[in-house]
Amino acid sequence: MQTSIEQTKPSIPAVDVELQPIEGLEMEVIDDYSSRAQWLRAAILGANDGLLSTASLMVGVGAVRKDVKTMVLIGISGLVAGACSMAIGEFVSVYSQYDIEMAQIKRESTAKAEEAMSETNGIEERKGKLPSPFRAAAASALSFSVGALVPLLAAGFINDYKKRLGVVAVAVSLALLGFGGLSAVLGRAPVVKALLRVLVGGWLAMGVTFGLTKLITSFAI
Repeated sequence: MQTSIEQTKPSIPAVDVELQPIEGLEMEVIDDYSSRAQWLRAAILGANDGLLSTASLMVGVGAVRKDVKTMVLIGISGLVAGACSMAIGEFVSVYSQYDIEMAQIKRESTAKAEEAMSETNGIEERKGKLPSPFRAAAASALSFSVGALVPLLAAGFINDYKKRLGVVAVAVSLALLGFGGLSAVLGRAPVVKALLRVLVGGWLAMGVTFGLTKLITSFAI
């Protein structure tokens, strides 16, 4: 009889109560890390863009003009123009995203106006997490400028033409390795493959710009 009672006793599933908040905390940490990683990766890509575009401009001009003043002036012009272009492009893009998100939030808040206060708090929290167009524009301009400063500083103090081109190429290559490695780590991509892609791509950009500029100049003169 005792055995029969024990067999019919309802079984209560074991629930690890302490595991629930830990899992929630882990998901929050992962989301926070993912958000930061996206911003950092965007900043690194902006710096990489500034590095390559400015260096290619300077090397291209160096194909036909050997004085340091012209090369540095072209580099400064490329820095300013590129930073402004990046800032405006990022501002327009993020503002468009901001308008879309705000329109969606307004539609949801209108539809849920009569619901509980927790819903309103959730909507306000979503508004606070929307991207800032001004912050995105400033970050893009700053990261582009940081990358563009590498070839400018490398070329600005060397008068000899061949040495200047060599120093610019070496400085840009080292910076590409640094930016490419950091981007690969943040994106959890294979580091060696990422470094090779970035390095070969940078060399191609500078080489093609140098060769085509020299070719076009030889036909034009």
